[in-house]
Parts: sequence; structure tokens; C-alpha cells
Amino acid sequence: MKRILPLVLGVTAIVLAVVAWSALFVVHQTEQAIVFQFGAPIKEVREPGLHVKVPFIQNVVYYDNRVLDFAPPAEEIIASDQKRFVVDAFARFRIVEPLMFYQSVQTEAAARNQMRGYLSSSLRRVIGNRTLSAVLSEERTEIMRQIQTETNEAAKALGVEIIDVRIRRADLPQANAEAIFQRMKSEREREAREFRAQGAELAQRIRSRADRERTVLIAEAERAAQALRGQGDGEAVKIYADAFGRDPAFFSFYRSMQAYREALGAESTTFVLSPDSDFFRYFGDATGGGANAARTPTLPGIEAPAAPR
Repeated sequence: MKRILPLVLGVTAIVLAVVAWSALFVVHQTEQAIVFQFGAPIKEVREPGLHVKVPFIQNVVYYDNRVLDFAPPAEEIIASDQKRFVVDAFARFRIVEPLMFYQSVQTEAAARNQMRGYLSSSLRRVIGNRTLSAVLSEERTEIMRQIQTETNEAAKALGVEIIDVRIRRADLPQANAEAIFQRMKSEREREAREFRAQGAELAQRIRSRADRERTVLIAEAERAAQALRGQGDGEAVKIYADAFGRDPAFFSFYRSMQAYREALGAESTTFVLSPDSDFFRYFGDATGGGANAARTPTLPGIEAPAAPR
């Protein structure tokens, strides 16, 4: 008996420990639970902590009480203006009725499949009544709020509350985007050609105006130069006349020296003249004496003034 008693006590302790382990369960702060007895729900446990159930008869199913999210695949939607675009949306939800959730879908994966259909229907219904420009404008916030309201109404039957719905992207389909890009490229090229043509026309107009102003400026400058040259020639003739009037002999000698310098300055100059020509009268006589001493050689383009009587 002394040997059997410890064994019995040990077995009893083990059995009691197993019973206690089976009778106790812990609900974490991020969880909520449903207690079942023979497959029938008995109670919901929403408070975190240590709880008791009937061992071997009752079991516990846990659900997350945090905000969860799901992101269905992007889908193509036709707006009210018959424009197709791809909408990528996601939603956040929370299990608020665990018993109803268990009875309707049981698992989160099944709930996500259900809510994916609700969200898709709401997207097509709400966005189908709006234009593409509205979806891409400030009305987008109101559109998302309306989608969230409709999806939440449908998801209440699952024991789920839709916290938020967001449209991450609303883009054109790839084929449409390429076509629009090519059209935009063609439009920009057309505008560039038009701007270049306008620039060329403006440049030609500026060049024509500049050429006209240049011609006018050159003509005015030449006119002024001619006037100044005329004044200078007049003053030169007056100076020559005054000089000749004061000393005709010296003036005749000076003019002859200028004529010699101009005529004989080049090395390749060749003259065929008579030695007794008046042109060389100062070569044989420093006073320029001779039959034609009164004649004065002149420089080309300048006539000597008449001697005073």
C-alpha cells in the first residue's frame, strides 16, 4: 500500500494538471474568442486574460480584434464618360461580431473573398456613375467615402466593419496609355513645328528690318561722307588758290614735285616723253624756265587754280 499510494497520487496530480490545462484558456489583447460546446456556440469572450471552460467538452476559437486589411487585384472599370481605366484599391476592416463571423464565413480567408466581391461591386457601381476626371480630382475623397459606406453595409452580414477604403491608383490601361502617349507626342511635335515656324517668321522679319535699317544707315553715312568730302575738296581748292595767289612760282614748283612723286614713285613706272617736255622743266633749270614755264603740272583729279591777272 505504501508503494501504491505515491503512484496514485502522481497519476492524480497528472490528471488534475491535464484537467486544469484543458479548463483554462488565455485571450490575448489582440484577440477575441468564442467558446463552443459540442459544436454549438456558448459565449463570446472579448476581454483579455485567463478564462475557464469545461474541459474536454468545450473548445475555443480565436479571432483577431485588430484592424486588418485586404487588397484585391486591380481591375478595369468603365467610367460614365465611357473611358476605361484600371483601379487599384484596398480596404481595412475589423471583426466586430465574432459569432456572426464564424457562422457566415468562419475564416479570414473566406471573409476576404466575400469582401473582395462587395468591394468590386461597389467600385463598379460608384465609379461607373462618375467621369474619369472626377476620379482624378478632389471628388476622389467623396467617391472613396461612398464606396466605403456601401461596402460596409454589405459586409455587416459577415460580422465585419469596413473601417476605410482607399484608391491607390487609377491609371489608364497599358494599350490606352500607349495610344494616348503617342497622341500627346504627335501633338507636342505639331506645336513644336508651329513654334519653330513662328520663330523663323519672326527671325526673318527682324533680319529684314535690320537689313533695311542697315541700308538706310549706310546711305545716310555715305551721303554725309560725300558732303564732308565736298566740303574738304572745296576747302582744299580754296587753300590751293590762296597759296597760288601768294606765290605762283613756288606753287608751280611744289605742284611739280608732287607730280614727280606720284608719277615716279613706283619702280615699274615707264614714261615715253620728249626730253624737252614741260614735265621735266625743273630737271634742267631749278627755276623751271622755258617756253612753257607758266604751265604747272597737276595731280590727277585736282585742277590748278588760274593765275591772277
